[in-house]
Amino acid sequence: MLKRWIKRFLGLLLLGGLAGGLLYSFLPKPVLVDLSPVTRGPLKVTVDEDGRTRIRGRYVVSAPLSGKLGRIRLKPGAKVKSGDVLTTIEPSDPALLDPRAVAQAEARVKGARSAVERASSALEAARLALDHAESEYARAVELFRKKAISPTDYELKVMQQRTQVEEFRSARHSKEISEYELEQAEAALLRTNPRAASDMPDGEFLFTLRVPPATVAGGELHVLRVMQESEAVVAPGQNLLELGDPSDLEVEVDVLSADAVKIQPGARVSLEQWGGDGPLEGQVRLVEPSGFLKISALGVEEQRVNVIVDFPDRTQVPRTLGDQFRVEAKISVWEGDDVLQVPMSALFRRGDSWAVYRVTDGRAVETVVQIGHQNGRFAEVLDGLAQGDTVIIHPGDQVSDGRLVQPRL
Repeated sequence: MLKRWIKRFLGLLLLGGLAGGLLYSFLPKPVLVDLSPVTRGPLKVTVDEDGRTRIRGRYVVSAPLSGKLGRIRLKPGAKVKSGDVLTTIEPSDPALLDPRAVAQAEARVKGARSAVERASSALEAARLALDHAESEYARAVELFRKKAISPTDYELKVMQQRTQVEEFRSARHSKEISEYELEQAEAALLRTNPRAASDMPDGEFLFTLRVPPATVAGGELHVLRVMQESEAVVAPGQNLLELGDPSDLEVEVDVLSADAVKIQPGARVSLEQWGGDGPLEGQVRLVEPSGFLKISALGVEEQRVNVIVDFPDRTQVPRTLGDQFRVEAKISVWEGDDVLQVPMSALFRRGDSWAVYRVTDGRAVETVVQIGHQNGRFAEVLDGLAQGDTVIIHPGDQVSDGRLVQPRL
């Protein structure tokens, strides 16, 4: 009798175990997920694009007349100063005997003189604008010290003053270049005129190209490129070599036109991946008003705009950074110090709105949120979440509203 009851008990226990296991197998299991908290902190929105350094004031030395060019012995990187001989040109005979060449040389001299007068007028206009900007800047400094104007107005006056300084510098360089071109045209007229040639002693009829004083006003000049190194017969206007000041650098960044409208002059720029240890600081000087068409690596037509970036402190620019060097520019378009933010990987579209899965009591709760600025990693939360909430990042297909979830260890 006792054995029979024991057998019944063991049978019932076995059946209960099988039923419990079967029931457990049909119960929903928690989905393993990755979690991230909703936090407050600084948020910066930037436009990230590749850029190239370039020398602001470069001078291309060209042949003023046709003839036999002597070998150029200067190499890229060589330092030159005012009066240094670059090369010599032995004029060809047809240029000396052709009356048309004389008339063309005289016309070039007249055109060069007109260019000098035009550049002088532009320089005077730039000087007057600079004087006005300096007075406005001095008045803004005094008002800012008295807290009579806002920091934004003060920064605008500072930016206007810096812009006028650069425009005056550019106008001065333009005038110097036009004077140099006038010297070249006059020299070509002298060497082309047969009457002048007849007065030259034998063996001395060589035109010498030198570094003019006008080109060294901005600093030290170095040879950037040599286009024609060997002896050759050259034509008037043929480029021979290029000079520039390596310390006078700026950065050219081409961005999408949709991003260019968000960038303002004076915006801060972080220049990274230039080869050094840390990023370099830059500032947007100009967003060019005209765009251009560019074909991307994927064959997509893109409308792009050049953004010119200056170095506020040129003493901090490494001497090893040269012309046409690649950099990665991060142009700041918006910044916030205390912003409620959520990872972009937690967001997904739900109709026309954004949504996240917020974890409450171990379950995923689909929550519609309103977001503001985004920087590719984080998004500003305007409504729908609070600081300290926990959301699921990279939610998979198994996650749904009300589903049990478990943090992945």
